Amino acid sequence: MNTSPRKEELKEILQNVQQGRCEIAEALESIVSGCDDGLSYACLDHHRHRRTGRPEVVFGEGKSAEQLVAIFTAMLARDGLVMATRVSAEKAMVVTRHHPEVMYYTDARMLVAREPEPRHSERCIKIISAGTSDLQVAEEARVTAQGLGNEVALYNDIGVAGIHRMVGRLTDIREADVLIVVAGMEGALPSVVAGLVSAPVIAVPTSVGYGTGFGGLAALLGMLNSCAPGIAVVNIDNGFGAACMADAILNIGK
Repeated sequence: MNTSPRKEELKEILQNVQQGRCEIAEALESIVSGCDDGLSYACLDHHRHRRTGRPEVVFGEGKSAEQLVAIFTAMLARDGLVMATRVSAEKAMVVTRHHPEVMYYTDARMLVAREPEPRHSERCIKIISAGTSDLQVAEEARVTAQGLGNEVALYNDIGVAGIHRMVGRLTDIREADVLIVVAGMEGALPSVVAGLVSAPVIAVPTSVGYGTGFGGLAALLGMLNSCAPGIAVVNIDNGFGAACMADAILNIGK
């Protein structure tokens, strides 16, 4: 079994304590703290990766372009993946002008720097998007899962309104180790998929739909009431959270 970066970091800290190169208090501080950037509007958790195996990710919505620039400056001063979600194209332009090494994924609305190569693994996260209108959320899931080092495949516009499109890809879909299924409207697609595959299914309701969809609430309730077993549901439009859950499933026991 491969050892995760989180365990390697913690092992090194504990070995330093054991060998007298580090005091217990210092080791504890290095594990649980990591918020010393001097930003009045943000307390960045630089040690999140050590505790959880996933890095600190910034929620960009509601932050100004100038705040995002300062946050990226602080995060890029340290090692590892740097990522922000829900960033508009206008704000992204300002950040990438100050930090040319940062990439902006337009459809996902995400800023990413130091994206790793996929882990050498036979396991794969596959993402199914019901419609093109759901693609923004599906892309957020794809870029997040990819940024966390996973092999990812995305199948777009294969919802229940034309179920033959999904059935035609069923052989590939069944090879997934974890599936993320993104759908708006009535949110039926995860139930259909979960009845055809053995992998765990993470359902993502989107805010796509007409008036009685209530901004994704109908899809959310439909997914929560699914009669197909093996489905977990995240919040409306939460592609990021779905990708983090898929990554956690793939890394159980590491």
